[in-house]
Amino acid sequence: MAPGTATKVGHGLAKVLGIKLHYRNPTGEAKITRGESVFSVSSADTYVEEEPTALEWISNVAPSGRTFINWAYSLFPFTHWIGRYNLQWFSGDLVAGITVGCVVVPQSMAYAKLAELDPQFGLYSSFMGVLIYWFFATSKDITIGPVAVMSTITGNVVLQVAKTNPDIPGHVVASALAIIAGSIICFIGLVRCGWIVDFISLAAISAYMTGSALSIAVGQVPALMGITGFSNRDATYKVVINILKHLGRTKVDAAMGLTALFLLYAIRSACKFGARKMPNRAKMFFFLSTLRTAFVILLYTLISWLVNRHHRATKNHVFAILGTVPRGFKNAAVPTVNKTIIKSFASQLPASVIVILIEHIAIAKSFGRVNNYTIDPSQEMVAIGVTNLLGPFLGAYPATGSFSRTAIKSKAGVRTPFGGVITAIVVLLAIYALPAVFFYISNASLSAIIIHAVGDLITPPNTVYQFWRISPLEVIVFFVGVFVTVFSSIENGIYTTICVSVAIFLFRVVKAKGRFLGKVKIHSVVGDHLIDDEGKHAGAGQYGSFGSNNPDKSARNIFLPIGHNDGSNPEVDVESPYPGIFIYRFSEGFNYPNASHYLDYMVSTIFRETRRTNPASYGKPGDRPWNDPGPRRGHPVIPEPDKPTLKAIILDLSSVNNVDITSVQHLIDVRNQLDRYASPDNVDWHLACINNRWTKRALASAGFGYPTPQGEGPVFERWKPIFSVAEIGGQDSAANAAEHRENEREIKRARTRDLEQARTRSIAAGDSEGKDVIARQFDAASESSGSDLGRKISASKAYVGNRVAVVHGLNRPLFHTDLTSALQSAIANVEMRGEGRLAKGVGTEGN
Repeated sequence: MAPGTATKVGHGLAKVLGIKLHYRNPTGEAKITRGESVFSVSSADTYVEEEPTALEWISNVAPSGRTFINWAYSLFPFTHWIGRYNLQWFSGDLVAGITVGCVVVPQSMAYAKLAELDPQFGLYSSFMGVLIYWFFATSKDITIGPVAVMSTITGNVVLQVAKTNPDIPGHVVASALAIIAGSIICFIGLVRCGWIVDFISLAAISAYMTGSALSIAVGQVPALMGITGFSNRDATYKVVINILKHLGRTKVDAAMGLTALFLLYAIRSACKFGARKMPNRAKMFFFLSTLRTAFVILLYTLISWLVNRHHRATKNHVFAILGTVPRGFKNAAVPTVNKTIIKSFASQLPASVIVILIEHIAIAKSFGRVNNYTIDPSQEMVAIGVTNLLGPFLGAYPATGSFSRTAIKSKAGVRTPFGGVITAIVVLLAIYALPAVFFYISNASLSAIIIHAVGDLITPPNTVYQFWRISPLEVIVFFVGVFVTVFSSIENGIYTTICVSVAIFLFRVVKAKGRFLGKVKIHSVVGDHLIDDEGKHAGAGQYGSFGSNNPDKSARNIFLPIGHNDGSNPEVDVESPYPGIFIYRFSEGFNYPNASHYLDYMVSTIFRETRRTNPASYGKPGDRPWNDPGPRRGHPVIPEPDKPTLKAIILDLSSVNNVDITSVQHLIDVRNQLDRYASPDNVDWHLACINNRWTKRALASAGFGYPTPQGEGPVFERWKPIFSVAEIGGQDSAANAAEHRENEREIKRARTRDLEQARTRSIAAGDSEGKDVIARQFDAASESSGSDLGRKISASKAYVGNRVAVVHGLNRPLFHTDLTSALQSAIANVEMRGEGRLAKGVGTEGN
C-alpha cells in the first residue's frame, strides 16, 4: 500500500532534521516475511508484529465524548439503583438508619467537645454527612460524620488560631477548614486520582489509628475523672504524667464517668455472651449491644437531672454538664473563608486531608470486602469532598467515615446508601425535639462514650502478631508510628508512618535483586502414578521410571533459582541451563531506580562464573583498562579451562511491565561491556515473557529482539531462529476440541435413539427374528440419521487438518513466549556456531 501524504511529509521532515527513522537494522536484511522458522512454511501463516505508534497511544488515553458522558453518569451512582428500590430494601435501611441515629446523636456531641466547639456543631456535622453522602456513595455501609481523630485535629486547629486571631470564632475556623479540605479532596476525586491512597500502607493506617486512639483516650481521662489544672492537648505521655500528679484532685465526676464506662463494657460483654449461648437470638443481642450508648446516655442524663435539677438557676452543678444546646440550625450561614483564616491553619491542612482520606477510604474498602462489593476510591473522594463543601453552610465542621458507626450500620442489615437519609431524619428530630434533654448530659459520661468508642480502634496484639508473621519490617513501622504519636502528636505520627512506608517501598524497588535460574526436570504424581500434561496416567506408570532413558510424557522442565531462594527443596539439584548460557529473572519492575543494582549483580556473577573468550585480546599491557590490569609484569595470563566462555543471556521479563530510557540505556551499556568480554564472539540476548507491547518496542529500538551481526554476509545464514507456534485449527485447538466432544455426544445419542426405535418396531417379530430385524433396522436408521451428522461433522473445523501460527512476530526472533523456547533457541544457535567453526577448521572452546 502506498504511503499516505502524512507519512511522506513526516519522512521528508525527518530527513531534513537528520532523524534516522530506521537507525537499528543490524541484520542488513529486508523485511522478514516467512521462511526463517524451523517449521514448514506450508503449515503456518505469516505474522509480522507491528510496533505500537505514538498516535495509537494518544488515541488510547485521549478522552472521547463517550468518556465524558460516562464520567458524568458515574458522579451520581444512586441513579444506577434508585429505580429498582423496593420495600425489602427500605425495611433494612429503616432499621439500620434508626439504629445508627441513636448512636450518632450522643457521639457527635461528644466529638464536638474534642473539636473545641459547642455540642450543636457535632449534630450539624452528623446531619449533613449522612444526608448528602448517599447521592454520591459507592458504599452502602459508610456513615459520614464527626470522628474522634478528625475532631481532635480540628480542635488543635481551633486552639492554634485562637492564639493568633482570638477574634475569629472557633466554628468559623472549623467550617473554613472543612471547605478547603473538602475542595482538595473533591478535586482529586473529580480527576479520578483516587489511586493515591494506595501509597498509604496498612501498617501506617493501623499505627495512626492505634496511636490516635491512645492519645484521645488518655486525653479524655481528665474529664472522666473531673481533674482540671492542665491541658489535655499535650503529648500523650505528658498527659499521663499530669494525670498521675493530679490524681488526688479527682471530683465526683469520676462516679459518673467510671460507672458509665464500666456499664458500656458490661453491656457489650453480656450481649456477646448471650449471643454465644443463644445463637437463635443473636440478632436481638446485637441490637441491645448497639443501643447501649443511647441507653447509657439516657440513664446518666436522668441521674444528672435528678441531682442537678435544683441547681439550674444557680449554675452550681454537682458535676460538669453539657449545658444549653440551641434548638434548630442557629449557625446556618455562608462560611467565611479568607486569606487570614487559611493562612492560620495552612500547616495543619495536609494532616487534615490525609486523616479524612485514610479514615474514609480504608473503612469503605474494608466493609466492601466483607460485604462483597467494590467501592470506587475516586468517587468516594467526590462524596466526602462534596459533603465537607456543603456541610459548613449549616455550621458543620470536617467530617469523614466513622469506623464504629459503619460497623453498626453494616451489622444492622443496611441494604442501600439510602439508609443515611433515615439517620438524617433521626438527627433532625434530635436537633429540634431534644435540646432540653441535652442540657443535663454529664461531661464525664460523654468522655466515657469517647473512650469506649476509640477503644475499638486500637490494633489488638493478635493482629500485630499476624503482621509480624507476614512482614516483620512493617511491624517496626507500626511501632514507630505509635511511638511518635504518643510522644509527639497525631499529625507527626501520620507523617512519620507514611514517610517511613514510602522509604521502605523505594528501598525495596531500588535494591530489587534478580535471580539466576537453572533447569529442573520434574514429574507430576497422583498417588503412586505419574500423570502427563493432560492430567492422565502416563504410560510409564510407577516411580521406578524416574531417571530412565525412555521418553516420558510426564516429564517437563521448569526453571528455579539456582540458590533455592524461593524456598524450594535444597536437595533438588538445579542444573545450569547450558555452559555459557545464563537465565536471569527480574524480581520487580525494571526502571531507572533499580536498573544499576539489577545489572551490576548480573554482570559480577557472570564475570565470576565464566572466563574471557580470548585471554590475549589485549596485545600490550598498555591496552588494558586500568580497572582490569591483569597479572603482574612477566607473569602469563592464568587460564581457567574449567570455566565456560559467555555465549548467551536469557532475560525473564515476566515481572516487567514498563521500561524507561535510563533502564534501557543501562542494558545497552551492559550488552556492549559483555560483547567486549566475549570478543571476538558476540553475546546472544534472548528475552522471554514480555507482556507489554511498549516494552517490546523500547527493547527492539535498542537493538534487542534480533541477532547481532558478526562479520560479513547476511545474518540469517548463521542463525537458526526457533519460534513458538500455536494451533489455529484441528481437534486439539481449544474451541474445536469442545465442538468435537459435542459432536461425539450427539452421535452416541442418535445411535441410542435409533436402537430404541428399532427395538420397539421389532417386538412383534418374535425372539428368534428380533435380533436380525433390530440389526437391519438399526443399520438403516443409522445410515439415515448419520447422513445429516456426517454433513455436519465434515463441515466442522475439528476434523480439518491441523494448522498452526506463530505466537510472536517473525521479525523479532529473539523475543520468546517462554523460557523453554528461549533456552531452545539459545542452545541451538550456540551449537550451530560451534559446528560452523569446526567446518571451517577453527578450534572451539574447551567448554
